[in-house]
Amino acid sequence: MEKEEKSKWKTVIWVLLSLLIAAYVLSSLISVMLGEVEQYGNVAVIPIKGIILTGSSDGVFSSTIADSSDIVGYIEEASETPGIAAIILEIDSPGGAPVASDEIATALQKSNKTSVALIREIGTSGAYWIASATDHIVANRMSLTGSIGVIGSYLDFSGFINDWNISYERLVGGKYKDAGTPLRSLSDDERAMFQKKIDLLHQEFKDIVMKNRKMSQSQINNIAEGEFYLGSEAKGLGLIDEIGGKDEAIRYIEENLNITAKTVRYEHKPGLIEVLSGIINQRSYYIGKGMADANIGMVR
Repeated sequence: MEKEEKSKWKTVIWVLLSLLIAAYVLSSLISVMLGEVEQYGNVAVIPIKGIILTGSSDGVFSSTIADSSDIVGYIEEASETPGIAAIILEIDSPGGAPVASDEIATALQKSNKTSVALIREIGTSGAYWIASATDHIVANRMSLTGSIGVIGSYLDFSGFINDWNISYERLVGGKYKDAGTPLRSLSDDERAMFQKKIDLLHQEFKDIVMKNRKMSQSQINNIAEGEFYLGSEAKGLGLIDEIGGKDEAIRYIEENLNITAKTVRYEHKPGLIEVLSGIINQRSYYIGKGMADANIGMVR
């Protein structure tokens, strides 16, 4: 009886898996057949969602990472496509690594296409760095933007290991080689060195925004202390050009290029393995959530 039950479950699993694969193949074929229609769009929409990094976006946390290599590739592809007249960067990101942000901004400035940044929920720090490189910035009145600053803070566990009578044996070649280790406190010399690097990055950030947004030195100094601003505030400070959303971004393109805009999205399309992995991860999440909820209910 038990063997029959297991056999039934195996059959059900295989049938479901086969149906899933068949559905994926069918949708892929439909996408290929419709691909010719899709490429007639004349405005490329490129999402920048999540933390901006130079690393790969593969893995469990891929949905929270904006890979600069992918985004630069989409910008270059759109730039080389004759039918594409403009690029909209759809931004929903708190920022990320300076190099990754600069790579995207540089690719955008090399492009010969009209560009618009559309800031949705958030476009701060490195994401704003990128937005400033576009021809026009649109944000919702409640969007978060700005945050022109640099952070290098970290946790210091030296007090914790001292409390547990754990020692850190320092063996280095070069006095700064282990600067920043969480296992000992910074010396005054090391702190000054780190602050100097952070100040250099901050000045670079300020200079780029000042140039891109055509601001004066006093203007950038007043808004570049790491503070974030609502879209309604950012407009008056010169950080954005317009309050609005996708309609306003498209209208800017249509009015400036005298075209009727039709958007086409440039983004990563998941393969079969990623689809299956996502389903498994989601299933595991809900199983774990159900168990946690049940335990919480018992505690109550």
